[in-house]
Amino acid sequence: MSAFAVIDFETTGMSPDLGDRATEVAIVMVDGGRVVDRFQSLMNAGVRIPSFITQLTGISNAMVASAPDAAEVMAEASRFVGTTPLVAHNAAFDRKFWTAELARLDLPALQPFACTLLVSRRLYPQAPNHKLGSLVDYHHLPRTGVAHRALADAEMAAALLDRILHDLRARYGLARPDHALLMTLQRTGKAAVPGLLARLAQA
Repeated sequence: MSAFAVIDFETTGMSPDLGDRATEVAIVMVDGGRVVDRFQSLMNAGVRIPSFITQLTGISNAMVASAPDAAEVMAEASRFVGTTPLVAHNAAFDRKFWTAELARLDLPALQPFACTLLVSRRLYPQAPNHKLGSLVDYHHLPRTGVAHRALADAEMAAALLDRILHDLRARYGLARPDHALLMTLQRTGKAAVPGLLARLAQA
């Protein structure tokens, strides 16, 4: 499958286990290297946004007060993704909120997350660091919108994903890199990555 759903959350904090909730979600659907659809919405989870989060994201309590209910937004997001494999930058963070918000609706979070941060650490160890903005600049990719807003970050992560897939084809001779390959790469120790890619190219 060549389709990926690249997702990004803005939240009230770092962990749903500590009571933090999502305030915004964006999903960029890519297929064959092209963006084919987008979903974005603020959401009202009924919790207060700390001032330092507002300073970081620009999302205020007033903005979410007039936003759709979190349950409505997440149900729509789940329908939008369907069975498409998920990708995020620093996916451990977004996966926690995707799973927790869907669990509140008794909806399953079945898809595994491929992580462009982990894959980038294996493919681009020479990059200054592996923050999303740094990798976008390193690869001379376009910056879209305001950082720390969900759609802008999802768009940039989608552009980084496209660069990763391009490099897997052009540099490593992998004709059809897919979500399963990204998952394998992110689980592989850095020292073992060159051998893995060589074996896959010969297969």
